[in-house]
Amino acid sequence: LKIIRLHLIMKKLPLILSICALLVAVAACVLSLTGREKKTATATTGETEGAPAGAIVYFDFDRVLDEYDLANDERNKLQTKMQNVEQELKRKQNRIERDQKAFQDKMNKGILTTSIANEQYQKLQQQAAAFQEEAARKQQEMAEEQQVMMNLLTDAVKTFVDSYNEEKGYDMIFAYQMQLNMPYPLVTATSALDITDEIIAGLNAEYAKNKETK
Repeated sequence: LKIIRLHLIMKKLPLILSICALLVAVAACVLSLTGREKKTATATTGETEGAPAGAIVYFDFDRVLDEYDLANDERNKLQTKMQNVEQELKRKQNRIERDQKAFQDKMNKGILTTSIANEQYQKLQQQAAAFQEEAARKQQEMAEEQQVMMNLLTDAVKTFVDSYNEEKGYDMIFAYQMQLNMPYPLVTATSALDITDEIIAGLNAEYAKNKETK
């Protein structure tokens, strides 16, 4: 009866490994904010016409994330790290599945005693549980790294814009971002008040300069 019970329970074990597929799905969501196809950079160094000191101007934060070299470098680093995590988890998943299949084959052939079958079954359960915990931990780590990356980019843009406006003297600079459905998206405005190109060009020039000094 114990052998029959083990045989039936083992049929359920592959369901435990679904955590790997879950991690892959979540990983795709984690990168969705910054994983959009990179657009062709259009930033220029020209001055914005029709936006005198004291004006209220704006920039497209989505474009900044797409065309800011620091954002692309950080995104590539995160994607590489996530791919490595996915590959490592896949290797471990395959190893557990092989062990399960080998155990199941022995069970079907009746070449295991009840005590040995119980021992091996408990070991497989522990392996599957450890795999679940590791996958969940890696999922959380990747989500945290994505948030840290976004904080880094946001701080870099804010710091640059503050410095940029010391020279420009605008009364207000605001960013709009359709991807995150910000509560007050830009509905309409004259293109003369759009400083996106200047922001991107300035950010990339500053980033290139900082890379050279490192």
